[in-house]
Amino acid sequence: MPTETFEFQVEARQLLQMMIHSIYSNKDVFLRELISNASDALDKLRLEALRDEAQGADVSDLHIDIEADQDARTLTVRDNGIGMSHDEVVQLIGTIANSGTATFLRELKEAKDSAATEGLIGQFGVGFYSAFMVADQVTLLTRRAGETHGTRWTSSGEGTYTIETVDEAPQGTTVTLHLKPVDNEDKLYDYASPWKIKEIVKRYSDFITWPIRMATEGPDTATAATEGDEEPPVPREPETLNSMKALWARSRDEVSDDEYHELYKHISHDWHDPLKTVRLQAEGTFEYQALLFIPSQAPHDLFMQGHKRGVQLYVKRVFIMDDCEELMPPYLRFVKGVVDAQDLSLNVSREILQQDRQIQMMHRRLVKKVLSTLKEMMAGEPDQYLTFWREFGRVLKEGLLSDFENRDSILGVCSFASTADPEAPTALKQYVERMKDGQEHIYYVTGESRQSIENSPHMEAFRAKGIEVLLLTDPVDEVWVESVPEFDGRQLRSIVKGEVDLGTEEEKKEAGAEREKRQQEFAELLTWMTGQLDAEVKEVRLSSRLTVSPACVVSDTNDATPALENLYRAMGQDVPRAKRILELNPDHPLVSGLNRAHTEAPDGPGTAEVAELLYGMALLAEGGELKDPSRFITLMADRLERTL
Repeated sequence: MPTETFEFQVEARQLLQMMIHSIYSNKDVFLRELISNASDALDKLRLEALRDEAQGADVSDLHIDIEADQDARTLTVRDNGIGMSHDEVVQLIGTIANSGTATFLRELKEAKDSAATEGLIGQFGVGFYSAFMVADQVTLLTRRAGETHGTRWTSSGEGTYTIETVDEAPQGTTVTLHLKPVDNEDKLYDYASPWKIKEIVKRYSDFITWPIRMATEGPDTATAATEGDEEPPVPREPETLNSMKALWARSRDEVSDDEYHELYKHISHDWHDPLKTVRLQAEGTFEYQALLFIPSQAPHDLFMQGHKRGVQLYVKRVFIMDDCEELMPPYLRFVKGVVDAQDLSLNVSREILQQDRQIQMMHRRLVKKVLSTLKEMMAGEPDQYLTFWREFGRVLKEGLLSDFENRDSILGVCSFASTADPEAPTALKQYVERMKDGQEHIYYVTGESRQSIENSPHMEAFRAKGIEVLLLTDPVDEVWVESVPEFDGRQLRSIVKGEVDLGTEEEKKEAGAEREKRQQEFAELLTWMTGQLDAEVKEVRLSSRLTVSPACVVSDTNDATPALENLYRAMGQDVPRAKRILELNPDHPLVSGLNRAHTEAPDGPGTAEVAELLYGMALLAEGGELKDPSRFITLMADRLERTL
């Protein structure tokens, strides 16, 4: 088949140019990414061989080879793993980060420091292209296990690449980098130097479970040239550069934080250090070890449909599965790590995992361990906890809807914005400790933003009495508050639903007597307005939650809020629209004036229009939408004109 030449897309060319012109201060990352890709290819071949899907592929000596030629200035990274077919090369290598190139470029431009930019390579799956930071040309030769023909991909990163089918190619993938020249002042970054390669592998890839080998020459290639040794260097057997020790199987004293962090970066493709490392070792009838990580930064695709979740599953240190969803629930999908079981079958499948009792036991134990770690962070490391909550709080709250077994534990490590502090969120335990004398419930309100909620008329009585209200602004808040009735024996009550009865018992008694008196005074108006607005509201009543505004709209105790109704409709569910309740402030001049006008002339001109305007104003005050905005404007303009 002849060689085909293709052009990179515009965004791909922009990305390559950024790579070529060294946007990353730490260029060593390129080798870490190539080794990581090779390790993944070996994992996949081992897995297919275990399931008899490798079609006779050689798995007797799976490894990674690195070859450096200082004279030719080439660096080759070779694996004998799963390899790629021609179509896979076109799809995976010929296209850069097809699901996120634009986002990558935007975040790259917004990154404010080198550490932030370095973190974007693995996160967006463009690790292969980091090779262009150090190479003028990159050649990839690959053959998928079980196939007879190979594929060669070549590019200088200048806008085009070539693909051709070749008859002779070893199983696996070989990436050859034609390295850029190195200045005399830049010898520390000579990637054709064996000592530099050893340093990078030891730092970033020591924990890789496959041997990383490199054949070096002579007793010490780093000093041979300086000593003027004219004898040709003596070849020697390939040297294994990595220890291949499973960090999760070693004691805590044997492993440094840096080693843990590099393992995390390898399995998560994140360049930032994790926020927390969690170790777990279960012994007894069912043994397993777990090494989990809580990231310090949310990935860009955390809320996307195709986001991969779950931890890596090993059986007796043999890689079995990436993103094992059965070990971690969706609301903990940000947790990364490794679980190594001793008693599972090596030929386990996803279907078997879903029914396996041991996997279910591991799932429960891992979830409880993560939640207990978050509880410890909340109590002892508040700064770390606040970072976690800022990045993953919205995801964690999803568990309140799905994990009934751990609901109390999840609720205990949640934090919410509150009227008590404009800056820091508060835990429910802290809210309960601050409750006023005589206060029975935990009060909350949902909405689109803190500002819109704090300006809502529903807040007036609570603000006047100094009662704290939780301000819930995430979309998931609309849903979980409907299914979580209480915390620590205290009911969670929405301030926009049902009746509000605040104050001490004595104050409530006095307020009740006053309310009965006012009820008689406004009885005829309330009955008339209920009939007048029958198409929109189920009832018009006097309010105990308003101190300044003339009116507000509330939902009945067991009804869904309009925001929740809209959320369900957006999810494709047919939800009937519930009528709401209009509450009037009897102390407001507009309401008392309307009552007098209606008493004097029940069918007087304009009273029906004022009633309609009051309802419209109440809807707008809570951020709602008018059914007929043009009619509301006409009525308002007419009333204003009469006052002039």
